[in-house]
Amino acid sequence: RYDAGKDGFIDLMELKLMMEKLGAPQTHLGLKNMIKEVDEDLDSKLSFREFLLIFRKAAAGELQEDSGLHALARLSEIDVSTEGVKGAKNFFEAKAQAITEASRFEEEIRAEQEEKKKQAEELKQRKAAFKELQSTFTQ
Repeated sequence: RYDAGKDGFIDLMELKLMMEKLGAPQTHLGLKNMIKEVDEDLDSKLSFREFLLIFRKAAAGELQEDSGLHALARLSEIDVSTEGVKGAKNFFEAKAQAITEASRFEEEIRAEQEEKKKQAEELKQRKAAFKELQSTFTQ
């Protein structure tokens, strides 16, 4: 929803826009600190996994009360008593769908890598067969 670049990550400007739309605007430094706190791969943007880490840390009480991440986690919570079970169901289905899409993407990458390995092996076998055939003509 907030991934304007459609690259699967939330960068600084997308996070800024998201926080403004959620009604919890942050300073530039605050936004950088939000990313830094959960940026496991140090790429200065949030992957889906890192985004989910915000909620894990919030549930474990590891976020400072005045931090932007705490505000984000609080704004994104699902209250079943007000949203109903359907609201929570939709929230978790959307999260599960995103994980499934990421897994499918990883599966496609693995399949491409397997195909490249297979093609490289076939090329190696063809070269060996050609050299063998060539040696019969040179003798």
